[in-house]
Amino acid sequence: MPKRRPEHVPMRTCAVCRSVRPKRSMTRLVRTADGSVARDPGGKAPGRGTYVCDDPACHEPRRLGEGVRRALGATVEPGALELEVIDAAT
Repeated sequence: MPKRRPEHVPMRTCAVCRSVRPKRSMTRLVRTADGSVARDPGGKAPGRGTYVCDDPACHEPRRLGEGVRRALGATVEPGALELEVIDAAT
């Protein structure tokens, strides 16, 4: 049986700043069947998904809305997605 690669880390691209980071350090957003955009904390919700990094600049409502619109084809009202930034220092 082949060995599993323990050093493999899935990488994803941020929809806002286009930086590539480890999947586990990002927040997944998903477009649901009714066309709304929601935060997906478990990472397994059905629907088209995209990722946003934890950089505070990427959580600015205008930039976040543009990135989500480009990635998911759905419009997001400013302030509709309240994404909390996880402070790495704590």
